[in-house]
Amino acid sequence: MGDYESVAPQLEGEENIIAAAKHIVRALGSNKNLTTDVKKILADLGSKLSTMATIEDNMVEGGKTGIEEQLSVVQEKIMSWEADESMIWDSGPDEAIEYLNAADEARKLTERLENQCLNSEEEKELLRRAHDVLQMAMQRLEDEFKHMLVQHRQPFEPEHMSFRSNEDDSVDVGSIVSFGDDSIEESTHRDSISRTSEEYIIDLVHPDAIPDLKCIANLMFMSNYDHECCQAYVVVRKDALDECLSNLDMEKLSIEDVLRMEWGTLNSKIKRWVRAMKVFVRPYLASEKWLCDQVFAELGSANLACFVEVAKASMLQLLNFAEAITIGSHQPEKLVRILDMYEVLADLLPDIDALFWDEAGSSVRIEYHEVLKRLGDTVRATFLEFENAVASNTSTSPFAGGGIHHLTRYVMNYIRLLVDYKDTLNLLLKDQDGVAAISVSPDTSPATEEESISKDFSGCCSPMEHHLQWLTSILEANLYEKSKLYRDAALQHFFLMNNIHYMAQKVKNSELRLIFEDKWIRKHNWKFQQHAMDYERATWSSILSLLKDESNSSSSSISRTLLKERLRSFYVAFEEVYKTQTAWLIPDAQLREDLRISTSLKVIQAYRTFVGRQMYHIGEKHIKYNAEDLQDYLLDLFEGSQKSLHNNPHRR
Repeated sequence: MGDYESVAPQLEGEENIIAAAKHIVRALGSNKNLTTDVKKILADLGSKLSTMATIEDNMVEGGKTGIEEQLSVVQEKIMSWEADESMIWDSGPDEAIEYLNAADEARKLTERLENQCLNSEEEKELLRRAHDVLQMAMQRLEDEFKHMLVQHRQPFEPEHMSFRSNEDDSVDVGSIVSFGDDSIEESTHRDSISRTSEEYIIDLVHPDAIPDLKCIANLMFMSNYDHECCQAYVVVRKDALDECLSNLDMEKLSIEDVLRMEWGTLNSKIKRWVRAMKVFVRPYLASEKWLCDQVFAELGSANLACFVEVAKASMLQLLNFAEAITIGSHQPEKLVRILDMYEVLADLLPDIDALFWDEAGSSVRIEYHEVLKRLGDTVRATFLEFENAVASNTSTSPFAGGGIHHLTRYVMNYIRLLVDYKDTLNLLLKDQDGVAAISVSPDTSPATEEESISKDFSGCCSPMEHHLQWLTSILEANLYEKSKLYRDAALQHFFLMNNIHYMAQKVKNSELRLIFEDKWIRKHNWKFQQHAMDYERATWSSILSLLKDESNSSSSSISRTLLKERLRSFYVAFEEVYKTQTAWLIPDAQLREDLRISTSLKVIQAYRTFVGRQMYHIGEKHIKYNAEDLQDYLLDLFEGSQKSLHNNPHRR
């Protein structure tokens, strides 16, 4: 295109010629001393004007004969290109100018004949012949128009656009059915939606071709071939839009196709859809509108109608996918993806309103608003379904090892992810006056005797905060129910300690802290510490009671026998705790260390005191472990791997 010379500037019309003539007249009036070259040019111009006037006079005098002769000249020129398979505009500007002049002359001759009173068959035949010549010229111009649109189309490369997709490196939250696994820990994050990217225009067709496209369009419209011109434009540009969507990995899917998809496949499709929407509307459709405006700028509302016709099918294809998502089930794992869809549509809403503002674009604009509304309804329904799923999640067997339940991990990671959608959720949940109608039994937690759910929520300042705090209350109630599946009271408290500690840490060490605030964190720190103390009491109170000094320092054989029996019972109980609680698990290293230290301080102190006071009565041969042995054994607890002391060598 670098050497391409536009023919359009030479075909600007009578207005430019009149302006140039006036300029020459003014110049001649102010400059009497003309050079030889200027005089020669003016003489040639005068001769040309005289010739043109003579031809016109002859046409007037000759009437129909003059028109017929001129039509023959025009027809010969137009017919000369019918046998040539090459494109006129590829042959250079001179040929293009000559053909456009001939086509325009055919238009003028046809108009003159139509405006005259034709009586004879010869005159009517002449009009039919003029129509045929004009139609032939218009068909050729239509082909040239389409060829130029295709030949000078600029490559559109989405990967060079100013957006970033995390499709390849994002990790999704798991299914609410299985409540995920540890892989979602610390790795869930949302796809980035740019709120700051400015709308900008790219050249979809090389700028050098635009003037000539305008010229052809103007001539076809003046010749009443506007429908053919628009159709040619629409066909070519619709193909370009289809190619753009294909490059963005967007398939043509029916609603039924989408509804039948497995979640893994659908999840990937949604991420591609979000990416495609951001690129397709801004900048692609904005640039498509700009191209339409340039080509049809002087032709009334044709630019608006052509743009809508070009873009409508592709836009409805994208909206059809979103509509299918709103029709599908409201599984909680879809919530984040649906929020992504809602946010990208909401973000692009001003662009859509600007692109499809007129009556022709109303169907696309209205459908876009409807789909956005339905997505918002789906977000609300899915969020409430999430709350219900958490509340109704039941277990028939206790969670092995008393560790952090999958439900706890899932819910806390999920709500941590939802913080990124704070503004959207506050907007969509603001009409939800109440929380989900799920009752929390007053005996599900000891803490409920001192507080009520309504008090917890009294300080909330946004709908999202209200719902997230309610959700954690539902989770806690569920965990208390799950703890009752353990027959061992110590393990019940151990399980609750682990899970409430996890909840508190997730809030404390993330953006959730701004949602739940320090009061909530302090309360839950107190809760897990209380469960830790309850665990210690349930595990060690009866065992350490064996080491209490209840003797009167008597050296009787009965007292010695009792002391030996109590020490032996302590060893048996300690070994049983060791065997059992090495299989229990505290995933958090700091919590594990803190509980070991707290337990060790109580157990080792009591053991040392007992042995120190009663060594003389018991005898060294009955001392199975020294204090250091027990302290080392306590360090094996809570690793989630069962061990036994029965066959272990004596560590002394």
